[in-house]
Amino acid sequence: MNLRNLFPLAAALVLGACVSVRDAPDQPAERVTVKIVGLNDFHGNLEPLRRPIRLTGEAGESHEVRAGGAAYLASAVAKYRAGGDHSLVIAAGDLIGGSPLVSSLFLDEPAIGAMNRIGLDYNAVGNHEFDRGWRELARMQEGGCEKHGLREPCAVEHDFGGADFSFLASNVIAEGGETLFPGYAIRRFGTGARAVALGVIGLTLKETPTLVTPSGVEGLTFGDEAEAINALVPEIERQGADAIVVAIHQGLEPEPGTPFSGCGAIAGPLRAILERLDPRVDLVISGHTHRTYVCDFATLDPSRRFIVSSAGYGGTLLTDIALTIDPAAGEVTDAVARNVVVQNAGTGEESPDPAFEIFEPNADLAAYVARYARAAHEAESRPVGRISGPAPDPGPATEETRLGNLIADAQLFATRDAGAQIALMNNSGVRAPIVPSEDGTVTFGDIYAAQPFGNALVTKTYTGAQLLALLEQQFDEEGFIQTFSVSEGFAFTYDMSRPAGSRVVSATLGGKPIDPGARYRITMNSFLAAGGDTFTVFAEGLDPVTGPVDLDAMEEYLGMVEMRQLPEIGRVTDVARP
Repeated sequence: MNLRNLFPLAAALVLGACVSVRDAPDQPAERVTVKIVGLNDFHGNLEPLRRPIRLTGEAGESHEVRAGGAAYLASAVAKYRAGGDHSLVIAAGDLIGGSPLVSSLFLDEPAIGAMNRIGLDYNAVGNHEFDRGWRELARMQEGGCEKHGLREPCAVEHDFGGADFSFLASNVIAEGGETLFPGYAIRRFGTGARAVALGVIGLTLKETPTLVTPSGVEGLTFGDEAEAINALVPEIERQGADAIVVAIHQGLEPEPGTPFSGCGAIAGPLRAILERLDPRVDLVISGHTHRTYVCDFATLDPSRRFIVSSAGYGGTLLTDIALTIDPAAGEVTDAVARNVVVQNAGTGEESPDPAFEIFEPNADLAAYVARYARAAHEAESRPVGRISGPAPDPGPATEETRLGNLIADAQLFATRDAGAQIALMNNSGVRAPIVPSEDGTVTFGDIYAAQPFGNALVTKTYTGAQLLALLEQQFDEEGFIQTFSVSEGFAFTYDMSRPAGSRVVSATLGGKPIDPGARYRITMNSFLAAGGDTFTVFAEGLDPVTGPVDLDAMEEYLGMVEMRQLPEIGRVTDVARP
């Protein structure tokens, strides 16, 4: 199955090292090459990313590249799956969830449609595949228009047919003891002496239940990753597979400055899993960390001669992989991989980076994306509720506003099931006022303009001491000074004349002072949850639960009552202000 009597070799290519594990020079003619395109963490990015991605090249140089977009990714995939005797496209999860408006507004149906057109063969479920619950995920696979949440399915494609590719979930066990989706698949190519078979195992990280709303995974068990993989290897080998590929939604964390197609030190949560894998595994396509790397694991453990890859985020890169197989011996004799940047032409305001190929969009997929973009534009005028008056321009990031308080209240409401007691919203993330019509009507476009980032809500546990430290970070010297918008029942007072680190005068919940030794469940958006805007204490929270997208929370909150009253200010007090 795996490589026999081979030695690892790193072959450097221009702006992208190509990791290779090679056999002796003489390769018999009967050997078969299978091309694999590796993808991960697409997150419904149908359109090119609005901002350039930053990459480090082989010589340590920096690049800013306009990249991504499903139509461009389709052209890149078509090019790089060619050149071998046979080909596969395999993704390592989070195709959907955490998506931009053009996809999330339509329950990520267009992301599935785009991947059908790109020619995806298999996708390992990721944690974000469960954002809307496992029943909605099953609809993504099977198709249909059954409603499982707030949004109406099949709004554009009235006969949504589901995924033409297979979801794989070897460590996700349903109540009956079977896996939610198949744990593996075997793809056979060729005939006679040139016939080969590849086994593909797919799975998510076992911590998935801590990253999604509990009700969405109720009745499911998420097992140990290495145990799930190793249990399937003998069965796949018995079925005659010549190579075993693992697609896992867990990843490595290369150190800063690692080339986008390099490796650096093999570190991160995936490493401990890889150290336990059956040595018969030949290739691991990974994700989740949104990092780019191609690693030869044999440099760490010579008994495990497999490549580990990740192609970043949003369809901005793909991994170009070639497995050479000796059908007579039933084993891989060579494995080569590198990351490829999916550069598009951008807006025309900046020149493409000449170090990378420019891909033209696939016309059919471009038209498909444009159809959904038009539908999303029409949705902007859809009424979502009424408010009691205008919520004016957010103003300075240190100024408490009724709009900011409204957003925090909506986020608290949406995450009560996760135990939330407090919601904190970064004022810099409130991007536009909400000015309703004369009768108070607010449209989806209004709330989207105010919160355009499509962040998921995350609820974590913090000690009172951590909460107080987090409040102090509003006024420290690490980033620009900004205060939070805070939810009803929570309040704090600050004094900028005090030294940094002691500027919070008081903080209360329900009128009672925050107890440094107590524990509190706090909701924030996913940007803050990762330590965004230099609020590093957010990343320290425990027991995270991922809830709905912030826009969905606001829409539901506004729609619950005939007229939503804007909250008054007075939750955040500057002692220097009269």
